[in-house]
Amino acid sequence: MAATGSARRLLACLWRQRWLPETRRAGGAAGASRDFSGSPGRLSSKDEVTVHFINRDGDKLSAKGKVGESLLDVVVEKNLDIDGFGACEGTLACSTCHLIFDSLVYEQLEPVTDEEMDMLDLAYGLTETSRLGCQICLTKAMEGMTVRVPESVADARQAVDAGKNL
Repeated sequence: MAATGSARRLLACLWRQRWLPETRRAGGAAGASRDFSGSPGRLSSKDEVTVHFINRDGDKLSAKGKVGESLLDVVVEKNLDIDGFGACEGTLACSTCHLIFDSLVYEQLEPVTDEEMDMLDLAYGLTETSRLGCQICLTKAMEGMTVRVPESVADARQAVDAGKNL
């Protein structure tokens, strides 16, 4: 089932990169911005990007992922030591893949969808630069970026289940 979820997330990332407009770029002088939205014409299974994660204990975990994969895919496929990360397998039913981005990187990400914002609203440690890792697809421009895992995690699915038991 994990392979199916991984394939579904990869297809969703590739679709967003191909069909959603490039709407967010860094401000500043012309030519000074870096585009993180990707270009489908340059995608190749051989393209890899190194991403650094700072886990809840402050440890730096580094992994390579293929362009087009989500950050959730990278964590799961590289078996990174981040407890509870991606509990819903990228179906936007929890906020366990909540990540905090540097503001310069955050400005380059595609806009947050309403569905992602609904899940982020339930996340612990929410910041102005929070996003869900299942919704962020790797591009070559993300090479070497560092993202931080919040100190605690909230699983929206558990809140729903607890409500049923009341």
